[in-house]
Amino acid sequence: MIPNRGCFILVITLFHATISSAQKKNFTIAEATNGMSTTLALKNIKQPSWQPGSTCFFQVDKEGKNEWIVRTAFPDNKKDTVESLSNLNNRLFAKDSLKGMPSIYWIDANQVYFNNRNHLVLGILRERDIKWNQWLTLPKDATNITVDRSKKVAFTIDNNLFLSLKDGTPIQITNDADKNIINGQAVHRNEFGIDRGIFFSPKGNLIAYYRMNQRMVKDYPIINWSPVPAVADLIKYPMAGDSSHEVTIRVFDPNSRRTVELATGTPKDHYLTSVTWSPDERYIYVAVLNRAQNHLWLNQYDAHTGSRLKTLFEESSKTYVEPQHPLQFLPNDNSRFIWWSNKDGYQHLFLYSTQGEQLIELTKGNYDVNEIIGFNETTNEVIITSAKESPLEKHGYAVNLSTGNMRRLDNEGGVHTLLANENGAYIFDTYSGKAVPRVCKIQSTQTDFSTILLKANNTLASYNRPPIKDITLKANDGTPLYGKLILPTNFDATKKYPVIVYLYNGPHVQLVRNVFPESGNLWYEYMAQRGYVVFTMDGRGSSNRGVKFEQATFHQLGTVEMEDQLKGVDYLKSLPFVDSKRMGVHGWSFGGFMTTSLMLRHPDVFKVGVAGGPVMDWRMYEVMYTERYMGTPQNNPEGYAKANLLTKTKELKGKLLVIHGTDDATVVWQHSILFLKNAIDQNVQIDYFVYPGYEHNVRGKDRVHLMQKISDYFDDFLK
Repeated sequence: MIPNRGCFILVITLFHATISSAQKKNFTIAEATNGMSTTLALKNIKQPSWQPGSTCFFQVDKEGKNEWIVRTAFPDNKKDTVESLSNLNNRLFAKDSLKGMPSIYWIDANQVYFNNRNHLVLGILRERDIKWNQWLTLPKDATNITVDRSKKVAFTIDNNLFLSLKDGTPIQITNDADKNIINGQAVHRNEFGIDRGIFFSPKGNLIAYYRMNQRMVKDYPIINWSPVPAVADLIKYPMAGDSSHEVTIRVFDPNSRRTVELATGTPKDHYLTSVTWSPDERYIYVAVLNRAQNHLWLNQYDAHTGSRLKTLFEESSKTYVEPQHPLQFLPNDNSRFIWWSNKDGYQHLFLYSTQGEQLIELTKGNYDVNEIIGFNETTNEVIITSAKESPLEKHGYAVNLSTGNMRRLDNEGGVHTLLANENGAYIFDTYSGKAVPRVCKIQSTQTDFSTILLKANNTLASYNRPPIKDITLKANDGTPLYGKLILPTNFDATKKYPVIVYLYNGPHVQLVRNVFPESGNLWYEYMAQRGYVVFTMDGRGSSNRGVKFEQATFHQLGTVEMEDQLKGVDYLKSLPFVDSKRMGVHGWSFGGFMTTSLMLRHPDVFKVGVAGGPVMDWRMYEVMYTERYMGTPQNNPEGYAKANLLTKTKELKGKLLVIHGTDDATVVWQHSILFLKNAIDQNVQIDYFVYPGYEHNVRGKDRVHLMQKISDYFDDFLK
């Protein structure tokens, strides 16, 4: 009897696939944890940068132990070497040799610098090399080092701000003896896109800085367990509903040695964000956000007197307004700037005049803009990245500043990261996708010119990798939810497998994207090799999907998100190869909160949970983040009570492992300590593990220990 040809081909294909799979190796826990940043790291372009005012692209090449700074001029692809690590060491450091080329930063078109343990080294770019000179030695305890193009250098020591002038003259700008007055550092616990506290004016003539008074904020002990006896390090941690710190902005003039304070007004516990100098240095623009975070005023201040001149416009919301970007002035233009806003339902760009008039909505549609990359004055365009094609991807676009017309700059699917040269004529584009480990290329934004610099080999090719499927489900309101299903290696559809759901599902995070590796995380694949189905999905509340999607969780964190994750559970239960009695869940931080919430508020769903660094009671989390999404405990008591996991410990039915770092100053250790106390009071058994000396997560080599513990816990109680 002649067999069915289709079945025969299928059998042969499966036979060869089995042999191929058998010849490949599984990940070690170390490879699954840190492999993509160490032994399995993809080849990449090191230290990419554009020389200011040119089309010359700089990068660091390596061969053996030596490295070179290489310059390539485009579009003619002329390539030359301007410096080598060996020459740099011979000229400057002798025996105290650098092990790798230091990170080089541009001051202007002809000058660069690098920082070697607070010794600043200045380089003058010549035709064929770089002339290096020891420039400035800063105190060993100097931090927040900020180098301006004027060659002034600002830095902080403890809570005070210092300045070194171009000629090296030192100036102490502030002299606050009270350690609770903080100058020149990021404020508002780095919310609202704030990542620094020092703002040089465009020409370097003035310096603005944050000044934070946190005397009124309660002390919180972080215990340092290394010395004997242990020491309590007191930090200021403003919890939801309690007193918050008070921030002002000051401006220092190095010539007159005079300081003025911007008249940002009251109440003093408001938030000052989006700090931006006008190009002519006359004004400073500040987005003033009220404590409730539902009303914003964009104000203009006189940089020389500190007086408020006017409010350009206001934005308000029934939920919250979240400014995360400074103003972006157009090149050589004091009167027009780009403002980021989600007032039409998505994060978009709006062109405004300094009179507060909206000139044009530059981008519009059902997608978020991700970044402003630069400007092309020749074509009158701003270069951006956005999720216009898909929330799972990021692409580059050029947007006309007069009409809003958009044109896409790339053709390949995946997630693109761009770096534009100063005039926007060229971009350095690095991208990856499901089947594309990494490609780096240079591309013109005006012509068809494009050249590939690097195609990274697949460092995972020799491994036994699992089948992966893209999944789209629907929330209760019909919103598409994107996820990934990772099947066990050597998958047999006739068998029943245990499942691990990995989640975060909190604001500003997106787990599922079209990147390499397709799974998104080698630990998922490691567990698939051990016989698990792994599932991950971004529910409502996560990022890059617009206002309605993110703000669906407003005033009820941990409710709508669980509804969506339970849609994923329903999907998993519908699969014939899933053992619904052996389901596990794992997440960290907000994901730890979600894991614990699912184990307590839906105790019959998951048999095993592992929660890392979890928020157990939002009343004990920081003011800025918590009040944005939950309001205060005083005005939203029902929302806080519903999300409070300390009152629900007795509902636990499955096995739960809670993990916390002892030095966690983000989700303070008290969350899990009180949870344990409540479990004891309720006679509920909880498994618990701490990482001494670690803050909000476990990094480096010890992360391998963490992931082994998590993997073993699932093996012990889920297999």
